[in-house]
Amino acid sequence: MDEKEIFKILLEVIKNSYSPYSRFRVASAVMCKDGRIYTGVNVENSSYGLSICAERVAVFKAVSEGCRAISRVYVISDHSKPIPPCGACLQVISEFSPEGDTEIIMLSPTGEAARKRLTEMLTTLFKGEILQDRITVKK
Repeated sequence: MDEKEIFKILLEVIKNSYSPYSRFRVASAVMCKDGRIYTGVNVENSSYGLSICAERVAVFKAVSEGCRAISRVYVISDHSKPIPPCGACLQVISEFSPEGDTEIIMLSPTGEAARKRLTEMLTTLFKGEILQDRITVKK
């Protein structure tokens, strides 16, 4: 699937955003290394901490279908300029970006695009290996 098709899909999917509080609609598409694509939208809750970003919805859908390696993440909003994923979303993306090489493509509704690698946006990755190499602290 080419990027023009993904852009069209995102323009449709963003209509499903549930954002009655911020009125800031966001949609995302995740491309797995094997080519499968999963979409997501932001879902807000009146208890703001229970809201979830579009990027994490798309990643979690992909993971629930067996994807463990993400090559690209697309994000679009109804803002006039391309917007980046938040830090929490970047951290979640990093879990499924084995080399940290996932490409993040940020789009505006008019098609303006900005591209960065995950490691450009999240320069110090907190990866699972860190949890494996611990020292036991004695009391």
